[in-house]
Amino acid sequence: MRPTNGPHPKHRIFTIACHTCAQIARIGERRAPCPPGTLAYGCVDTAFALTRAVDTLNRLTPRPDLVVISGDVAHSALPEEYVHATKLLGALQMPYAAIPGNHDQRALVREAFPDPAYGASDSALNSMRRVGELDILLIDSTVPGAVHGELDTATLSWIEKTLVASSTRPALLFLHHPPFDTGIVSSDGMRLLDADPLAALLQKHPRVLLVAAGHVHRAAQTVFAGASATICPAGEQAVTLEFELRWPEVFRIEPPAFHLHAWLPGTGFGSVVTHVVPIGEFAGPYSYGHATTRAALV
Repeated sequence: MRPTNGPHPKHRIFTIACHTCAQIARIGERRAPCPPGTLAYGCVDTAFALTRAVDTLNRLTPRPDLVVISGDVAHSALPEEYVHATKLLGALQMPYAAIPGNHDQRALVREAFPDPAYGASDSALNSMRRVGELDILLIDSTVPGAVHGELDTATLSWIEKTLVASSTRPALLFLHHPPFDTGIVSSDGMRLLDADPLAALLQKHPRVLLVAAGHVHRAAQTVFAGASATICPAGEQAVTLEFELRWPEVFRIEPPAFHLHAWLPGTGFGSVVTHVVPIGEFAGPYSYGHATTRAALV
């Protein structure tokens, strides 16, 4: 029998809390130039793009447990660019971490985003965060002075040592350079060139559920060594989707977004679902049952 008061059960609003899941946001390269107001490449306001991303992240409910900046924090690796970027990122109302990209300098990233886990002053900036039941490995794939990525011997040893430390905790890996080809000819020559040793490590450690990269400025998804592998969307300029090399690398201004990786507990190590979140403010939410119930939902 249908209740006499209130909406039809089909149209009731239910709140379901996921107390054991974890959410890791991944925002793409921002390359904050200085002085503030300077346009990257003469047409891209990367500081404004970062501010919009921060505002969107702060509006999420629940908020992510951690935000990972995908690398290329600076545009020209100038000290004042890192000061500018950290000021903008300081508005985030949740923990965040940065990994270096090919536009960055390790010494300046180390100073801007200090982490006790970093090794010697001249070493790669590798670190690990524990987020609830997850291990988050932040991996430095940069080669000083080069555009492509590699994992040096010390980094590969660190990855193996970190993965060996547990056989029960799921692990997510974040690095700047993707370890796989995308088919975008201009970008594939700049990926992680020594991906095979990383693949061998992942095949030994099934607790790795995700390998998340950036660098390409365009969302992509595949499987790498048995794990889900993603490239986060562009935050402002997107590399043109070009499978034939008709011109040098070029970009377009496309709608910005970021990835939200949701870990869900379950059999074995659980699972990771990657959501694409558009950046900005949009109308809604609206109920599918009642066209006039927006006020009740916000």
